[in-house]
Amino acid sequence: VARRLSLKKHPECHSMAGGKAIEHLAQTGNQELLTFRLPMQQYRNCDFSFSGLQNLVNNAIGQKEKEEGIQEGEILSCVKDVAAAVQHVVAVHIIQRTYRAMLFCTKNSILPSKNATLVVSGGVASNQYIRKGLQNLADANDFALLCPPPRLCTDNGVMIAWNGIERLRAGLGVLHSADGIRYEPR
Repeated sequence: VARRLSLKKHPECHSMAGGKAIEHLAQTGNQELLTFRLPMQQYRNCDFSFSGLQNLVNNAIGQKEKEEGIQEGEILSCVKDVAAAVQHVVAVHIIQRTYRAMLFCTKNSILPSKNATLVVSGGVASNQYIRKGLQNLADANDFALLCPPPRLCTDNGVMIAWNGIERLRAGLGVLHSADGIRYEPR
């Protein structure tokens, strides 16, 4: 979405990564000026998917560009509202699907009945709006929320290294030789 909105050209966002730029602009945008249908509402599972949402957002941006008479790559006057609406629908999708997973795990006794913890990492955990929504979800369901500090959530290499350190400390799943291990880039 940040790439489609050309946020690298936005004066407030030129040095920011896409997710950070969306979060920054969304703070002063009006999420109610655009509404996007929540993805996967017809599926009663815990899966996430943003591909359908991406199509809806791309179409909405194209429509706004037509309305404003601008070319793709120029900054929309409503860019903050688009950012706010997208951030909101992504947050709601993540929260709803995570809630389903929590219910499933609780119902099937996969998690302890006391002291259950929701762990969130990755770029999604560096977004304060999403993190706050997940904190509210955890609080409402008597879960603890555990997230690495935001500075450790933005780089996949750092997250993998953090996971490796935790596994090494716990002595879990640490390979001392990669001989015989098959892997593919995907």
